[in-house]
Order: sequence, then C-alpha cells, then structure tokens
Amino acid sequence: MLFRNKMPKSCAYCVHGAKLDGEQILCAKRGFVQADSQCIWFQYDPCKRIPVKAKPIDFQKYENEDYTL
Repeated sequence: MLFRNKMPKSCAYCVHGAKLDGEQILCAKRGFVQADSQCIWFQYDPCKRIPVKAKPIDFQKYENEDYTL
C-alpha cells in the first residue's frame, strides 16, 4: 500500500533525501548515505516510493466457453 500508517523508515523515500546514482542518497541532514539507511529525521514522501507492479493475469487457463454468455 502506498499510504499506510506504519511505513518502514528508509532514506530512499524520505523528504530530506535526493537519489543519486545507484544506492546513494544525498540527505539534507546527514550528507551521503545508503538508500536502506534510516535516521530520526525521517519524513515519508509518498511521491518518491515506486509501488511494485502487479503480475499480469494468465488468460491461458481459460477456454472460449468461459467468455460466452
């Protein structure tokens, strides 16, 4: 879920962090940190978090009879 109350703290989706190349985050409070690090100044920014894509539905298991009325 994108807007849940108990979000795990991670600098990758913090208001104070800006993503650099790879796993590096430039934090306004702590400087250069790893994306999975955390600190007491964490504030969640939902726009920085990319949700996991849903798996495509496999329609091969259905037959033509399933689509008729």
